Amino acid sequence: MPMMPVTDSMFLFIETREHPMHVGGLQLFSKPDAAGPDYLRDLRQDLLRNTSVRTLFRRRPARPVNTLGYVAWAEDAELELDYHFRHSALPQPGRIRELLELTSRWHSTLLDRHRPLWEVHLVEGLNDGRFAIYSKIHHALLDGVSALRQLQNTLSDDPDARDCLPPWGSRTPQRAARVPRGPIALLHSASSAAAQLTRVPQNAVKVATEAFRAHTLTLPLQAPKTMFNVPIGGARRFAAQSWPLDRVRAIATAAKVSRNDVVLAMCAGALRDYLIEHRALPDAPLIAMVPVSLRNRSRGADTGGNQIGALLCNLGTDKADPAERLAVVTRSMADGKRIFKELSPLQVLLLSALNVAPLGASPVPGFVSSTRPPFNIVISNVPGPRRQMYWNGAALEGIYPASVLLDGQALNITLTNNGGNLDFGITGCRRSVPHLQRLLLHLDTALTELECAVK
Repeated sequence: MPMMPVTDSMFLFIETREHPMHVGGLQLFSKPDAAGPDYLRDLRQDLLRNTSVRTLFRRRPARPVNTLGYVAWAEDAELELDYHFRHSALPQPGRIRELLELTSRWHSTLLDRHRPLWEVHLVEGLNDGRFAIYSKIHHALLDGVSALRQLQNTLSDDPDARDCLPPWGSRTPQRAARVPRGPIALLHSASSAAAQLTRVPQNAVKVATEAFRAHTLTLPLQAPKTMFNVPIGGARRFAAQSWPLDRVRAIATAAKVSRNDVVLAMCAGALRDYLIEHRALPDAPLIAMVPVSLRNRSRGADTGGNQIGALLCNLGTDKADPAERLAVVTRSMADGKRIFKELSPLQVLLLSALNVAPLGASPVPGFVSSTRPPFNIVISNVPGPRRQMYWNGAALEGIYPASVLLDGQALNITLTNNGGNLDFGITGCRRSVPHLQRLLLHLDTALTELECAVK
């Protein structure tokens, strides 16, 4: 019975009906030219015959789930694939609007802790002939970066390939994680961790002193109170749209900044316009928490778990000029990256924990309402496929991530690159963030404004 790392078990501890702790995603596909009327039904039946399931997808919380299930995994020996892999159809008229509404409902519901913590929904009925897949997996099993890499492992760049794996499969051989055994190995591991932790204050102070003097370092609890930083309910809204990557790349080249800086400035402009629309823009700039993957790419997604650092970024939403906002974002991200560069992954995790630590008190009655948020929103840019990809002959047209919300954090923007596009997924509390789809319009406006600003 494998024990959970603390970073994974905490996602089970803090989960409630109002705070589902799974990450998800919506993928859009166009069918192969030769697809018949039973294409999706036959595809699902073929995939269900693949019972070679990765160990990760057999894991469920140990029983009893309300005690031992918070700290240890058990392996489900009788996995019901037809329960986890479901076939659904959209109501008429089968627009993207109906697909997003259905995705919103699925993303609102908790996963069954008596079973492995994942679901995949195969969706037909789109009026343009395409089909979709919505999947979700508990954050205790995979973080968003790992979940997207798992998806990519099931795809092919060959449009004629018909041997693509199901979502629970893997192209790489299973490798058991090397876990220290025996008291001597554990003592060595603990002493190594302790040595790294003792260097955190020294390294952090060395790098941060200059930033403090220049008043450029973004710290926790500097964020203003906004309409996004309120207690939330369990229902979600989900919105999604794609933009050409070339547009973002051109701005980054002209302004001599990173593409991620442009994306953050694009989000900053959209948030500013949305808040102005609701007469809710604070005088102080919004602060975004930007997750940074610390995972060793050579180990891939099969290791599971969570290895994420947290940078705080000043979004410059108090600036009306888009070029000034971009400059603020670039400076803020550069300062944060300098600190991370001087620290080991373990030290980065500790400092990241300090950035997000105030969220741990969010379930305390009155805490969110009476205190300033550690940050206003999470904006995450997750690496995706760089080429056109296919799944059993179906062309992948969009990957739209759906993420986690917490009390005091009613909105999340997560995006990924997909071939020549950037695909945005926006998750919001249904009660706290009205007219969520308006953010898509504001993102488009913000991108156009940045293009004009750098010409």
